[in-house]
Amino acid sequence: MMTKNNPDKKRWYTFAFLILILLALVFLAMNICIGSVSIPLGELFTILGKGQADETFSNIIMDVRFPRTLAAAVLGGALALSGYLLQTFFHNPIAGPFILGISSGAKLVVALTMVFLAGRMAYISSFMLIGAAFVGAMISMGFVLLISRVLNQMSMLIVGGVMIGYICSAITDFVVTFAEDSDIVNLHNWSLGSFSGITWENVWVMSIVVFAALFCVFLLSKPISAYQMGESYAQNMGLNIRLFRALLVLLSSVLSATVTAFAGPVSFVGIAVPHLVKGLFKTSRPILMIPACFLGGAAFCLLCDLLARVLFAPVELSISTVTAVFGAPVVIYILIHRKRERG
Repeated sequence: MMTKNNPDKKRWYTFAFLILILLALVFLAMNICIGSVSIPLGELFTILGKGQADETFSNIIMDVRFPRTLAAAVLGGALALSGYLLQTFFHNPIAGPFILGISSGAKLVVALTMVFLAGRMAYISSFMLIGAAFVGAMISMGFVLLISRVLNQMSMLIVGGVMIGYICSAITDFVVTFAEDSDIVNLHNWSLGSFSGITWENVWVMSIVVFAALFCVFLLSKPISAYQMGESYAQNMGLNIRLFRALLVLLSSVLSATVTAFAGPVSFVGIAVPHLVKGLFKTSRPILMIPACFLGGAAFCLLCDLLARVLFAPVELSISTVTAVFGAPVVIYILIHRKRERG
């Protein structure tokens, strides 16, 4: 039977989705129009409509800002969704690809791949970078899962993940510092996290991978809902726990690896956004959280990338610097809130 509150909840969910979509569109337009060269919003619509527009504006938008902006939206959504899957897997609200060292493992293997292949191959494809990042993410995830079997406390698991991240980051910094090739030296900016230098080919490749993974996550919405009720409940509902957990690991690793391959490690998005979205929707239903996390991650990274570009222009901040400013307080709030609940 439908309760009186159900229509109100549906209206609120619709309103919340409209808020996220509106924020994403507004930040997308602002990213394209605001910069060292300001572009009127009318020129943007003219260029997108294939009308007669200023050639300089057209080149700036289509060659530089538009692919970068789309990448920030797609990768931001992927990172938030990856964090949501990891939080589901570990039953821990502060589990995320950056905190657990998964992003750092992906960064290490990508850096090694680029250093090793730069002098031997004229071209390194986007799929090769994603593959390398996936291998690194799976290696780090393997260590995290090993730690989780040895240590029962989730707090110690997080500490173990942070240590894995530090080790991988130290090795990556060593590799990048002593690389001689000029193209490899530019890895330094990437290793700090940045959406700059994204091409249309990169956008197409990352979109294919991310939206394919997003579709697969949608198919898991009902199993995720059962798993959130507890492993015993999920097993009684006929869910294959081992297969389900393996799929969560694979999908979260693919999503975080794609982000790392193109933008380097981006901190706190995977932790903060799912928590903020749950607070907005006041529910944890996967069928709602999956698209909401993606939209929230897109809007969050679009805002952070805009601030990274314009706050101290012409100097550009790393994206992780800005995401940490907004994301770290959310993590602190989660920890304080959990302690109060236990108390």
